[in-house]
Amino acid sequence: MARGRRFVPGLQSILLLFVACLATFFCACDFGFHRGVRLTLEQPFPKKLSAWHLFAGSAKNGQLTPNTGVLPYDLNTPLFSDYADKYRFVWMPAGTSAEYREDATFEFPVGTILAKSFAFPLDDRTREQRLIETRLLVRTKSAWVPLPYMWNASQTESTLQMVPDPVHIHYTEADGRPHDFTYQIPNTNECHECHDNNKVLQPIGPKARNLNKDFLYQDGLANQLAHWVKVGYLRGAPKPGTAPQAAKWDRPESGSLSARALAYLDNNCAHCHQPGGTAGYTGVDLGLGHFDAAKFGVCKHPNSAGNMGDRRYDLVPGRPDDSILVYRLESIAPKVVMPQIGRDVAHTEGVALIREWVTSLQGSSCGSVGGR
Repeated sequence: MARGRRFVPGLQSILLLFVACLATFFCACDFGFHRGVRLTLEQPFPKKLSAWHLFAGSAKNGQLTPNTGVLPYDLNTPLFSDYADKYRFVWMPAGTSAEYREDATFEFPVGTILAKSFAFPLDDRTREQRLIETRLLVRTKSAWVPLPYMWNASQTESTLQMVPDPVHIHYTEADGRPHDFTYQIPNTNECHECHDNNKVLQPIGPKARNLNKDFLYQDGLANQLAHWVKVGYLRGAPKPGTAPQAAKWDRPESGSLSARALAYLDNNCAHCHQPGGTAGYTGVDLGLGHFDAAKFGVCKHPNSAGNMGDRRYDLVPGRPDDSILVYRLESIAPKVVMPQIGRDVAHTEGVALIREWVTSLQGSSCGSVGGR
């Protein structure tokens, strides 16, 4: 043996054992160990979210770091979900892109993955968050498949649960107001209630009007439509300035009272209340861009749930207290609450917007409104 060099018996074995232990510890969660997304297009789908390789690490303060090619995005006016913060991502296989649609959800290629994570504060005074669930929509060869993954308490992994258990949510606002409720997570069958159109499940949010906004990417601020085109995720799109753009419901500078209220109804109600939607049979169409008093339920008797108390019409111009639309948005009672799933608390600010809009409407008094 050369002078000055020492050999410690068993040192090599000890080092190998140490490395093996580290590998076992870290590989219990598959986050961050692979460069590319691992796509699965048929059952059995991965039991662990980390197996998809969508994210480069486990959750930190409710945040996930997207892997290479996984693009974050946001919507002008999103669906309200019990005040949850939502983090959206999209990934498509190399060499593929979505086809632009002016008024509908984009036509996505086979292999597309849409991911949406829901987070709530641990304590709003500290701004710390925890992830509750991550929902995937996967475009297989035959259909879109919904896959709900539930996060563990340590925020190291998310596990596939086709029928997720409810989660108790409790936190305190910065101003001291408490939130305490049970967060209900739709099962895979219930996903169809919102996502089906003509009995075919499809995405809801990724439309031109919702995506036409700026987003702060790692390399700077850019319009989302333009950025999707730049990275090859969208083809056939016009310049953002000529594409439709929904108002932001809580930003008065983004549009008129009417524009913001209609955008809110479009994203919170129209997925069901549109032709082909699960509530299309009611004749009420709350989609954006084609306001029609009759189709919005003005002076229309409800034909599904019936009258609500002494409220006889879906929408009474100038009278929010007499409008079933407002009443159901305010309610959290079973069989009354709208939307029927995905909400367990009332959206105080959103309801206030719709109340203000209904108050501003002029037109027929609908005759007798039950003596209110």
